[in-house]
Amino acid sequence: MARADREGLSLGYRIMYRIKYAGLHVFGPAQLGTEADPQARLKRQREAKVAAAREARLQREAGRPPRG
Repeated sequence: MARADREGLSLGYRIMYRIKYAGLHVFGPAQLGTEADPQARLKRQREAKVAAAREARLQREAGRPPRG
């Protein structure tokens, strides 16, 4: 997994994400549309969390004086 995919995510969150994703794969509903699919919802939540962490990091870096 690339670092960009896990930026801002703790180890515990990443482990629970994998467990939930695998559980939904095995025990989840057969076929649903993209909006109702629990696996797709889980992916969207994770992507939003990574994007928020990335934005926070960029804001922190923008506020710091340049090194040198």
